[in-house]
Amino acid sequence: MTNRSGAPVVVGVDGSRSALDAVRVAAREAADRHRPLRVVHAFIWPLFGIPLGPGPAGPPQAGLRHEAERIIADAVTEARKVAPDLVVTGWLSDGAPTPVLLREAQDAALLVLGTRGLGGFAGLLIGSTAVQVSARADCPVLVVRGEARADGPVLVGVDGSALSTEALGFAFAAAAQRDTGLLAVHAWLTPAPLGPGDVLPLVYDVEAFAAEEERVLAEALAGWSDRYPDVPVTRRLVPGAAARVLVEESAAAQLTVVGAHGRSALGGMLLGSISHAVLHHAHSPLVIVRNHAA
Repeated sequence: MTNRSGAPVVVGVDGSRSALDAVRVAAREAADRHRPLRVVHAFIWPLFGIPLGPGPAGPPQAGLRHEAERIIADAVTEARKVAPDLVVTGWLSDGAPTPVLLREAQDAALLVLGTRGLGGFAGLLIGSTAVQVSARADCPVLVVRGEARADGPVLVGVDGSALSTEALGFAFAAAAQRDTGLLAVHAWLTPAPLGPGDVLPLVYDVEAFAAEEERVLAEALAGWSDRYPDVPVTRRLVPGAAARVLVEESAAAQLTVVGAHGRSALGGMLLGSISHAVLHHAHSPLVIVRNHAA
């Protein structure tokens, strides 16, 4: 979990119901971490050069800027309902949502977003801002989707990569924060042809493949229980496609954690193929941890 000293939890708001859901989650996260909460609204209208204040015949509280200030005020009020003692500030930042939130992420401990804002298209599973920010933010991004639940483990996908280690660190800290267990899932597939002319052995030892994948999972988890002795850990080795397995397991989790790129990443995608699929289909709130070294 990110330990930037004094860094706030940041939540993006746009007046949508999804954004208010994100505010409530962000307030709980900030209170549990003993960090301040920063509520941010990206005010895009100055980019278009249109009048921002009330019209000549309109009331003084009208106009686009006043509406933006109301969105922030409502979100701050909602956050204080969840955590009355929380230090909450609001910030109106001129600019488009993605660049504004990416700037905020540079100094944040955690960035919290809803699945889709007011500008989203009804046919999309998740908004473009959430996808783009999750892929590029300098801090972990929590996307509030699916069912928010107080029970169930923290689910984390493990593939043995360096990024998987970063995701494990976040997941263990989150489980300790929530006083719950950790479910570490490693999905694996039996050999399959990768392209035309690829020849596979007629016979292969499934048990040997399973044993190797068990080793990958065990090595990835080595040492973490020493650092978090109060977090019970369940290991689950599951044959199947990683994205499908994680989506299925997320139905019983209170939080799902994945890395933005792993061994299955596709270079042409904003996110790795697995994290992209889980982002769109998870049944629980999802944290995406990027590989900062990359």
